[in-house]
Amino acid sequence: MIEPAYAVSMARYNAWQNESLYGAASTLDDAARRLDRGAFFRSIHGTLCHLLWADQMWLHRFAGTPRPAGRLAESAALVADWRDLREQRSAFDRVIIDWARELSPAWLAGELSWFSGATQREMRKPAALLVAHLFNHQTHHRGQVHAMLTAAGARPEDTDLMLIEPEA
Repeated sequence: MIEPAYAVSMARYNAWQNESLYGAASTLDDAARRLDRGAFFRSIHGTLCHLLWADQMWLHRFAGTPRPAGRLAESAALVADWRDLREQRSAFDRVIIDWARELSPAWLAGELSWFSGATQREMRKPAALLVAHLFNHQTHHRGQVHAMLTAAGARPEDTDLMLIEPEA
């Protein structure tokens, strides 16, 4: 389905896009970032918190990194302070990139079992599908944030994957 190189590319893309979104969001005041804009996680801040929470939850399942605080219902309030959220996002993006660089084809060909809080049952899925889900989920919510930022007058960078700079 996917290869380790795909995961590395998508992890780098995630970090690049987060840098853009957080940079644009930093041009807004805290009230504008927390304003309910009708998104599923309500605000720019809430959606970015949820996205960090979900990334941490998947990496916990994939690699045994620390489990994030709270459950899905509390994910939009994961980090209260904007500066702390930005720092945690940047640090965790490095964790995702390092994890992706260590992926093996054998791990991707396996399966993962976990208890899903969202479905309240034990789940078992192919690892490659779940890795693709991780990156798809990020793109989905970053798109929401991009739209909210644009509507608020902030200007994130382009999102086209083909524009990412090659690794040095």
